[in-house]
Amino acid sequence: MNSSRFPVSLHILTLLEDANGEMVSSDFLAGSININPVLVRKEIMNLRKHGFVDSKEGKGGGSFLAKNAADINLGEVYQAVKNVNILGQSKNEPNPKCPIGRQINQHLDELYIDAEQALIDRLSKQTLAAFAAKFK
Repeated sequence: MNSSRFPVSLHILTLLEDANGEMVSSDFLAGSININPVLVRKEIMNLRKHGFVDSKEGKGGGSFLAKNAADINLGEVYQAVKNVNILGQSKNEPNPKCPIGRQINQHLDELYIDAEQALIDRLSKQTLAAFAAKFK
């Protein structure tokens, strides 16, 4: 199964969009998401690396969107945080002597690529601004 990185990152981005450019602390973000601030900071670092977020350290610091929410599509966010196949992976090697076993992983990979591309295409049609508007 996929990790919780996408929903956590989308939660962070939605809170930052709602803040209208104001600095938002990792403690505040963590409180809303109900997770440890260290995990929030880890996701913020990744979001910053991909150009979605910027941060200021120190007293009065925090994070803010690095670009307009209308210019962030959810497919880009998904790709920035993705770390596992959405449908999982087999933990064992099938029997290479079996006509199904020797080919199953190749066909599963093709299936997974197609399914994930459909998900990315769907997410790419929605901006952060449109998603965040659902909370107003």
